[in-house]
Amino acid sequence: MGVTIYRGLHSSLRPQAARLYWEAFGGKLGRVLGPDERALRFFERVIRGDLCFAAVDAAGELVGIAGYKTPGGSFAGGSWDDLTEVYGRIGGRWRGGVLWALGREVDNDRFLIDGICVGKAHRSRGVGSALLAALYREAAERGYRSVRLDVIQDNFRARALYERQGFRATRTEELGLLRFLFGFASSTTMVRPLE
Repeated sequence: MGVTIYRGLHSSLRPQAARLYWEAFGGKLGRVLGPDERALRFFERVIRGDLCFAAVDAAGELVGIAGYKTPGGSFAGGSWDDLTEVYGRIGGRWRGGVLWALGREVDNDRFLIDGICVGKAHRSRGVGSALLAALYREAAERGYRSVRLDVIQDNFRARALYERQGFRATRTEELGLLRFLFGFASSTTMVRPLE
């Protein structure tokens, strides 16, 4: 694999992390958080380096990242003030309302994964599995008995990885009219017990 998994994100890697996150999630968040330059500025501002694991190659390049949520915050959440700073008062308010409607829950019974991203050139090389293993260890250290994530209905590649890892679908939620803004119609919650 040639990649090392680190707890946390070094501040020098924040721009790479923002690009990687936007590459992975821009397809579904683009209409809300675009254009690209604003979205990158937003994510570089809000990502929490203390709530993630970073996969770094031998050259020091960030090739993957896995964030998680805690009662104290989430990897890529941000606040109303962050949205206002990047998108302006009106732009920040409507974006915040739409994102809030999508969901900002914290699950006190299961460890919540807040996005896994692997650069295109490094997919199918075990990076995603290594990041998931780091998340499982973190969850166990925090006393959780299972981990949870959400995957959109047309992300077949990610869902197949999660199923191979022992995740099982527990519910599917329809977005209703929000599907026109986000570009996907439903999201499936998947849970994996920890041994």
